[in-house]
Formats: sequence, structure tokens, C-alpha cells
Amino acid sequence: MSTDPRRPVRTALALTASSLALLLGTASPGAAAESPGQKIANALHASPVYVDPSLATAVDPAQQRKLVTQIRGSRLPIQVVLVPLVEGDSWGGDPQQLAEVVHDRMGNAPSILITLGKYHDDIAATEWPGDAHQARNAAAAVFFQDDMEGAGLFRRVARAIDIIKAGDGNAEYEKATADLNDRDAPPKSSASPLPRILALALGPVLLLAAVGLLLRRRSRLRGELATPFALPRSVFAAARDADEAGLRERVTEEVVRLGEEARTAQGAPAAIERALDAYAAAGTVLDRARGIPDLAGVFALIAEGRAALSGTPGALPLCFFHPLHGPAVRRIPWRPLGRREQLRVAACETCIRAIRTRRAPEVLTDRRDGRPVPYFEVPAEESLWAATGYGSLLTGASLATRVQRGEFTRTLTS
Repeated sequence: MSTDPRRPVRTALALTASSLALLLGTASPGAAAESPGQKIANALHASPVYVDPSLATAVDPAQQRKLVTQIRGSRLPIQVVLVPLVEGDSWGGDPQQLAEVVHDRMGNAPSILITLGKYHDDIAATEWPGDAHQARNAAAAVFFQDDMEGAGLFRRVARAIDIIKAGDGNAEYEKATADLNDRDAPPKSSASPLPRILALALGPVLLLAAVGLLLRRRSRLRGELATPFALPRSVFAAARDADEAGLRERVTEEVVRLGEEARTAQGAPAAIERALDAYAAAGTVLDRARGIPDLAGVFALIAEGRAALSGTPGALPLCFFHPLHGPAVRRIPWRPLGRREQLRVAACETCIRAIRTRRAPEVLTDRRDGRPVPYFEVPAEESLWAATGYGSLLTGASLATRVQRGEFTRTLTS
């Protein structure tokens, strides 16, 4: 019986191939554990609605199917991702971060992603590219609509999809928030009468002080801004807790850091020039600062400079009501107490939440005629901060430009 001399070689090759296949199979990406973002993205390829098992009672399978039908009928790239958001989770408790991660895992195609918001009964929407379908305000409007008060998660998401499909999110938001700061409007039945009683009995200044004490007990804002040159939230948290001397020391450090970042930045020359202008203006204000309102103005200029470096289009300024709350997240309609005109100001989540529940937000005060007043009640000709709302009320020239023009003056009497 003859023996094939090639048989041992074939056997060895077969064994080697089997071993390699086993090793490669073990190390393949498919066998590795999926990241939370990839898991959601994979699920969205099969259905535009993903609901975490922990929320299955809030949006049951039948309701999920209704949302799928509604989305397909809209003919828009809407996706719904409902997962709990808590501090320390894969998204840092931030709906924007969740949306960005999932969108990236989906391949960055045009999309409208609806998620839970940061607060109870709130939902959020993020759209790429831009905001052509006004999705952000469409989701925000749902919170304010009277017939949505106490509505379940399914109804709120369904309403947001309807508004996005109609393409009138901005108008719905304006309509729903028209009377947010109207002191003559009756409060909702669930609102406490205490703020109105205080307003009538003690006056607006004491009301702001009383509510401010309550607001200070609220939890700190979560998360950091995503841009590389953003001021961390922790900077503002520390600034609010510091006295004037401590605040001056902290803002001085940030001015120096902005100068270093601007000088070493690799970007558009025009953006770097704007950042350097903001740096120079911040130094000017810091040298002449006479109190916390001026030091808050230095922070506003630093934020303006870092927004230029980050290249973020339409970056919002610091919170209008209290710039030491940090960067604003949204513009809202607001009517100053005792006035008829309505403004659109940039506000942080804490102040938006206060206004939503018909409470006065914590306001930065300045001194006029020897007494503390909300900084925006100082005549505009006497305060650059009152004239600009730390950036919220700007039209045209930037804060840095106005400082360079010599508009930062200290004519107030203490």
C-alpha cells in the first residue's frame, strides 16, 4: 500500500488553519462585547424606536409599534432612543452626549434623534445637519404645553414627532412659552402660591433673594461642554462658591489660560484674532473690575474668546440671569418684571427650570444708590453688563469690541 508523501504536510496545514480560524473567531469584533452606543445603533438599523427594558412599562411594545408607524408616515429620518439618563452612566447623564454617540455609531447620516431630557417629564431632540425641521424646539415645546402636563412618555414623544413633521417647532415653542414670565397670569394648579405672596408682600428684590436661597440648594449642572476650548462647569461651580478675592484669583487664571490657548491655537486666523481680542478685553476689564458683576464680565469675555477658538457656530453666551451659572443652553422668551416688552435671553438649565415652574431665577445683583438690585435694572448707559446681558442682548458688535470702544465704564456709586 503506497503512502502519499504530501499527507503529513496537508494534515499540518489543516490543523494550522483550524487553529487560526479558532483564534481569529475568538478575537473577532462580533464576539467582543458591544459598547452601549453600538448596541443601540445596531437596534436602530432594525427599528427606528429603541426602548431600554427598564422603560418597557412606560412605552410598551404596542406603543412602540405605534411610534414606528408614526415615524414611517412622517418620511423623516426620526429615531427614538429611550434609555434612563443618570449621573455616571455611559453618557454622563447628558442627552446630548447620548445623541452624539449614537449618531456617530449610525454613520453620521442625516438624522433626528429623540431622547429623554435632563429632567423629569422632559424630552430632547437633536438634529443633523443643522436644525432644518426645528426638532430641538419641537421637543422643548412639549414640556410647556398645558395638555401635556402629566402625560405619559409615549404621548410626549408622539406629540414631538407630530410637531417635527409639521416643521413648526419654533412657533409651537413660542406659543407654549408666551406667558412664562407673565406675572399677571394665574399659576398652574400645581404651582405653589408662595412666590406670588412674597412678590406682593415683600417686593421683587426680596422675592429674588428668597427664591435664590432655594435655588442654591439645587444640584449642580451636569457634564462639561464638548468643545476643546470650553470653560469647564467646575470652574463656574468653584467661582460661585468663592468670595470676591477668590473669584478674582480664579478669573485671573482663566484669562492667562485663554491667552496661552489663543497663542498656540491652530485654526482660522480670523477666529484666533477674535480670541486674542477677547483676551485683551478681558485683561482690560479685570484691571478695572470693581466687584463681582465686573468679574463675571471677565468670564463672559473669556467664554466669547473660547467660543471663537472652538469654531462652534452660534455658540450661546453665559447665562443671562447669573453668568456664574455657566454657559447657557437655550434662548427663552422672558419679560422683565413691570415691563411690557419681551426679550429673548440665553439661560442655563437651572434658570430655565425655575422659569418653567413660574419661580424667579437666581439673579446676579449689582449695587445702585447703595442697595442691591438685579444687574439688568441698572441703566444701560451706566453698565455694559446691563446693556448687553453679558452677551444675551448683543446685536452686532461683540463684547470684546464694545470694551475696546471704551464702553466699559465704572460710573456707579456704591
